[in-house]
Amino acid sequence: MVEILSCQLIYISLEKMSKKKKIIPLPVLNSEISLIDTHCHLDMLGTDKEAEEAITRAVEAGVKHIITIGIDLKSSQKAVEFANKHKSVHASVGIHPHHAEELTPSTLSQLKELASDKEVVAFGEIGIDTVKNYAPLSVQQQAFVTQLNIAKELSLPVIIHDREAHEQIYSLLKENGPFEDRGVIHCFSGDADIAMKFIDLGFYISIPGVVTFKKADILQKAVQSIPLNSLLVETDAPFLAPVPRRGKRNEPLYTLYTAQKIAELKEIDINEVASKTSANVEKLFGIIV
Repeated sequence: MVEILSCQLIYISLEKMSKKKKIIPLPVLNSEISLIDTHCHLDMLGTDKEAEEAITRAVEAGVKHIITIGIDLKSSQKAVEFANKHKSVHASVGIHPHHAEELTPSTLSQLKELASDKEVVAFGEIGIDTVKNYAPLSVQQQAFVTQLNIAKELSLPVIIHDREAHEQIYSLLKENGPFEDRGVIHCFSGDADIAMKFIDLGFYISIPGVVTFKKADILQKAVQSIPLNSLLVETDAPFLAPVPRRGKRNEPLYTLYTAQKIAELKEIDINEVASKTSANVEKLFGIIV
């Protein structure tokens, strides 16, 4: 009897271990379809070699274009370097709200020069962050408006960081618009109503891996409501890895998991999500898919 109970306990334990180790395979795209990671930080993925390996993995799986993002002068320079080295990589340059106090006339001049590079497709990541408050709000707002105007001067779309600052961002966009070259609300975290207000201003909404999280009800409902022709997909790698990689280092390859979740929420095929969002990327950033 003791032996039987012991065997049963071992079986139950092994079954639990098996469930914990269950591997969820990457979604597979049709060979003629490509997906685009519209926002990642290749310079934060480790060494250049590690970043290059991540690029290769993504491209081989159908994530054929990647936009790597500048958050300060150094990372903006690195983004341009990556973009000129890899055919599948494109760059943006800008000063993140965390670094708003670094936006000096000299920095602005250097950013403008970087932005003239043919591989730069956008200005950003710029915006407002009321959670971390690494820079005073007034400084963030001024840096945001200054960079919005530079983007307009350079005829570049803007990539916007909006962390619990939806109404402030919306008001400043409305005050300083219109934006003929439009832009994107990166790593969107609002509801359907604020999404539609941004869309009405001509902006796209970019969905991160957070949409795969169990408690992301508000974002999931927003995705169901937002028209597919206004959506983009991103990783924000190395941050915010989607389920089933949550808690681990994110990379462009995992855009596939996010696209699959969007497809499930909209009750369509992942290939349609990839095709339509890639077409949106071409319209916004001029990247030929």
